[in-house]
Amino acid sequence: MEFTISLEDQKKLLNYARLTINASLKGEEEVEPPLLSKSLKCGAFVTLRKNGSLRGCIGRIQSDADLTKTIKQMALAAAFEDPRFPPLKKEELPLIEIEITLLSPLYPISPEEIVIGKHGLLISAHGRSGILLPQVPIEFGWDKETFLEQLCWKAGLPSDMWKSPLSQLYGFEGFVFSESELKEASSSDS
Repeated sequence: MEFTISLEDQKKLLNYARLTINASLKGEEEVEPPLLSKSLKCGAFVTLRKNGSLRGCIGRIQSDADLTKTIKQMALAAAFEDPRFPPLKKEELPLIEIEITLLSPLYPISPEEIVIGKHGLLISAHGRSGILLPQVPIEFGWDKETFLEQLCWKAGLPSDMWKSPLSQLYGFEGFVFSESELKEASSSDS
């Protein structure tokens, strides 16, 4: 991918997401955004997992806002606005692990070009669209065809719609980091 961010900035963003959710749960004032080592503007997803299971995931494919603003908005949306889950409760926060995925710009991609684990996908057809992050097919052990079928399903389209000339398929790459990965990295450094 074109960009990476420093380990220190990864820690700052994950901590900021957690503090933002916590402040909202407690009805406290907004948390001051961290100062990152470089300014980035890109799409981002915030994923919340509770005991290893998805508890919320909301993102923005592209963003012209400063990355800290995007992370704040997506962290709050993942915690309180994901329609698949009830809003997060205070007692759940200690059980939540936060993962952030920063996204490259979208580009047209053919099914033959897709590399599992490298590419996230967006499909658009008949006024519907769906997106799956690069880590999803790895988590579920999907092959390329299953990935494409699940993408169609997420968009509310027939599972073979990816084969249609009426559909548009886009790829993107993600830079993924999570609280557990950073804890593992910190403990292996000591």
